[in-house]
Amino acid sequence: MENAAVEAPSGAYKAIAWLGMAWNTLGAGLYLWTKLDPEAAAAGASPAMQDYMANMPTYAHIGWSLGIWGSFLGSLLMLLGRRQAVPAFLVSLLGALASFGAQMQAGVLDPGMTAFIVAVIALLLWVSRRAVATGYLK
Repeated sequence: MENAAVEAPSGAYKAIAWLGMAWNTLGAGLYLWTKLDPEAAAAGASPAMQDYMANMPTYAHIGWSLGIWGSFLGSLLMLLGRRQAVPAFLVSLLGALASFGAQMQAGVLDPGMTAFIVAVIALLLWVSRRAVATGYLK
């Protein structure tokens, strides 16, 4: 069996992976803050969002958790050169969509932030899929 030579990851790939890790570390930190000190975390939110956070449906909670931690894990796996980043980002995307669907039903969805978050996850999924195809991720 032949071993095909694989180029080292490009500078653009590395920059995206590191920016993704920074973004997802921020998201994970905010998630933990809402769990450890929910009153302080929700203090600046609208009354409607505070009510939503206090009464979030279970499926939305699961989606939010999968969205945050799937993307955090996916970014870490990108940095480690592991192809499992692809399913991690896919889980993250599905989780985020479930969470945002619940926010939309509750009338507290922020369309701009939602579009940005979904775009970031989709970009990281796309980049990681391309990195598997080029051999960067094994």
